[in-house]
Amino acid sequence: MADFYQNGIITTLHNLTDRPVEELEKELMSFSRVRPMSLVLPSLYSELSGPALENIISDVAKVPYLNEIVIGLDRADESEYQHAREFFDRLPQHHRILWNDGPRLRKIDELLKKEGLAPKEMGKGRNVWYCYGYVLASGRAEAVALHDCDIVTYDRGLLARLIYPVANPAFNYEFAKGYYSRIADGKLNGRVSRLLVTPLIRALKKVYGSLDYLEYLDSFRYPLSGEFSMRADVLNDIRIPSDWGLEIGVLSEMKRNYSTNRLCQVDITDVYDHKHQPLSEEDATRGLSKMSTDICKAIFRKLATQGEVFTTETFRSIKATYFRIALDFIETYFNDARMNGLTVDRHSEEKAVELFAENIMNAGEHFLANPMETPFIPSWNRVTSAMPDILDRLYEAVEEDNA
Repeated sequence: MADFYQNGIITTLHNLTDRPVEELEKELMSFSRVRPMSLVLPSLYSELSGPALENIISDVAKVPYLNEIVIGLDRADESEYQHAREFFDRLPQHHRILWNDGPRLRKIDELLKKEGLAPKEMGKGRNVWYCYGYVLASGRAEAVALHDCDIVTYDRGLLARLIYPVANPAFNYEFAKGYYSRIADGKLNGRVSRLLVTPLIRALKKVYGSLDYLEYLDSFRYPLSGEFSMRADVLNDIRIPSDWGLEIGVLSEMKRNYSTNRLCQVDITDVYDHKHQPLSEEDATRGLSKMSTDICKAIFRKLATQGEVFTTETFRSIKATYFRIALDFIETYFNDARMNGLTVDRHSEEKAVELFAENIMNAGEHFLANPMETPFIPSWNRVTSAMPDILDRLYEAVEEDNA
């Protein structure tokens, strides 16, 4: 059970009373008359046979207030796409599947490539970007929620709490970030957030001072959560990173485009567990190794846009400062876990910190060596300026695939 304490510069909406989901849904039904709502589900085809998605869809099918569900389907051939249509057909709400590997959406992608506007790499960022484009094209929603398809502890109360801040017409929030504790099977999880992001932000504060952007990031209780909601008008101007920097990149974009009093974070569930990535110490292109490098690059790029200067020497200072702070956090989390009857493997935690410290330097070297790198997918405003009919084409392609 959360307390009511507000810290940082972002409003926190707590779960103080375990309010019944039926009460929330009744309110959301009334909101939906003036602010219709959509849910975006970025999914790999493999997740259809995983332990989570079956329960997610069964629960979402009971949600009464959604005007639209948009499913982005990656890595599916034609027979798999047809199976996906059958799988999602149980949803009573209006829903559409974006078959991202199908010939119609591939054609859309080729048109965008010719203009230099297409996403440059496969992954969740690309999937989400096309889903948001379809939401804009359909015009069926004014508030949009997004969550992952691998949440094994899912219940529909998570969605209700996630979308409530941007769906309530009495609130002025444009964006809400979900947060939760990362506990499962008697263990403390969330290593990248606990042992990389927070210690790195604190290290950057020591090196560069308490910059507004760093205070902003440090205000989020779980900055790497894949669950967030926003008003539909936000989708026009947001630039989405195509790599593992997606969550940090979205937070950075919201800070760039909106005052912090239009942003909030919301406690969406007491228990959360999903698919875990391997540390991948031997392969820097996979798992938490790649994730940590991409996250570091995303933070460094954002600070550079605000005039901060990086050199090889400053990256060495950042790495050394991070390492000391992260080791102290290991002790803190070990004690917290033990008091709550949870387990933490201190050896694996220290191995993770050593890898993250190495990747801070790797990310810094990459940043210095590639000053012209542009990892963001262009905003839909830019795309429609270059190709005014592209959303109509995207809408027609999806409708034809789903016919």
